[in-house]
Amino acid sequence: MLLLGLLLVLGCATLVMLLFIYLTSETYAKVIRFKEEQFYLDPKTAEKLRFPSIEDESTILLSVIVPAYNEEKRLPVMLEECLDYLEKKLNSDPSCTFEVLIVDDGSNDKTTEVGLSYSKKYGCDKVRVLTLSTNRGKGGAVRLGMLSARGKQLLFADADGATTFEDISKLQNNLKELVKGYQPMDKALGLVCGSRAHLEKEAIASRSFFRTVLMKGFHLLVWLFAARSVRDTQCGFKLLTRPTARLCFPNLHIERWAFDVELIYIAEYMNIPTGEVSVRWMEIEGKKYTLEISFNQMGLQPYLLFLHYRLKIDRWDRSMNPQWTHVFFPSL
Repeated sequence: MLLLGLLLVLGCATLVMLLFIYLTSETYAKVIRFKEEQFYLDPKTAEKLRFPSIEDESTILLSVIVPAYNEEKRLPVMLEECLDYLEKKLNSDPSCTFEVLIVDDGSNDKTTEVGLSYSKKYGCDKVRVLTLSTNRGKGGAVRLGMLSARGKQLLFADADGATTFEDISKLQNNLKELVKGYQPMDKALGLVCGSRAHLEKEAIASRSFFRTVLMKGFHLLVWLFAARSVRDTQCGFKLLTRPTARLCFPNLHIERWAFDVELIYIAEYMNIPTGEVSVRWMEIEGKKYTLEISFNQMGLQPYLLFLHYRLKIDRWDRSMNPQWTHVFFPSL
């Protein structure tokens, strides 16, 4: 009887939670952008210029979006490696035009000043800084960066420089194969994820028991409730075509750490060609995990994502042209 009572209580609690989610869900994701976030500073002239829109046609080959929160110490190392590679590519092939867009996610340190120093050095046509008025989370920062980019291809890369930047060539080659035979790159859909899955055994051997449990548990939850086509959803090194970014990022609801999972979930559901490529990666000191944060971001978010999408996903009509319509997904 006691067990039956417990099951009844859990069942009622689940029904109440599902009803609450259904009633409070919103059809579209909310993209909040303050007026001052629509402009970037040219440090050479002190003039504020308006960012372009993802709805505009591409004017360069590659945009690199770098979300950064309190990264004044680690950001220079990443930018030096990134810009050195991109400059060499541009010198050898004038068609390899690029921009690096640093998104300061409401930092308390001098992240914006560090970014502007590179903008001054390379020019704001190559390096721009988007300073957010308030902290959004990594997903929110990447989204606003994507919506402000000019590239035919768009990469987001972590500010810690954990991934060897020149491995972008692997992602670009894979992306070309994905869209081959379909449409020109600036009209096609495609997503390539950098992956550390080949380093899993080494990671387990070097990480603490706590982080290993978190990693294994998170991967299981993602597989159960969200994405199954990509083994490593959380590697901060992903390359998209412009139409893919235009379609997916306005529809993201998760603005924090697990936004990658939702991005891949949308790509799977909409049959966007998706690839996964091994990249060189090393763990960088500086990130802290707490039980509370890890449980929320690694445990609750994939499950809540599953509940939200399952409750209202049948409201989306697959016959709609994905390049011109928003997806009818509930808000998280």
